[in-house]
Amino acid sequence: MSTPTVTTGPLRRVPVQGRSVARVQRMLDACAELVDEVGYEGLTTTLLAERAEVAIGSVYQFFPDKRAIVQALAMRNMDAYLQALGARFANETFAHWWDGVDAAIDSFITMHRTVPGFRTLHFGDVVDLHLLDAERDNNAVIAERLAELLVDQFQLADKDRLRFALQIAVEAADALIKLAFRRVVTGDEAVIGEAKALIREYLHRHVNAA
Repeated sequence: MSTPTVTTGPLRRVPVQGRSVARVQRMLDACAELVDEVGYEGLTTTLLAERAEVAIGSVYQFFPDKRAIVQALAMRNMDAYLQALGARFANETFAHWWDGVDAAIDSFITMHRTVPGFRTLHFGDVVDLHLLDAERDNNAVIAERLAELLVDQFQLADKDRLRFALQIAVEAADALIKLAFRRVVTGDEAVIGEAKALIREYLHRHVNAA
C-alpha cells in the first residue's frame, strides 16, 4: 500500500519538494503522538514543533493553526483507511456483501489499535463533526465512500436508501466501537462482536429491501 498523500485542504502551502513533504509528514506524525498524550486541548504548535524537530516557523509555513494540523491528520487517516479497505476489496473474495461490511469494521478497529492518534482523534470528530467536509459530517463522508465501494464490488443498487442505511450503520458502529475501546484498552471483543451482528442484521434488512 502506498503512503497516503498529504491533503491539500487545510494547508497554507502545498509541499512540493521531497524535503518539504517529509517535514509535513513529520509534523503530522508528531501531532498523532501528541493528541494521544495530551489530547486536542493540550496540543500546541510549540509542542508539535519540538516533537517534530522543526522550527516553529516551519509549522506556520504550512499550517495556520493547530486545528488545520489536526484536520490534515484526520484526512490522512481517512486516506489510509480507504486505501486499506480498498486493498482488501481488491485482493480478497467476499462471498456476500455483508462480509465487505465486516471488512470495513475490521479495518476501522485495526486503525484504533495500530495508528497513533486515531483512537483519540478518529476522523476528527473530537475537533469538529465537519472536519473532513464543510457540507457533510465526518461519518457521512465515510458512509458515502463505503457505499461507493459496496456498489462497485457487489453491484448493489446505488440508491438513496442504501446510502441512508449505511449512514445509520456507520453512526451505530462508531458509537459501539468507541464503547469497546472505553471498556478494554485493546477493544472489548464481546462488544465488537455484538456491533458486527447488529450492523449486519440492520443492513441485511435494508439493503435487501433497496
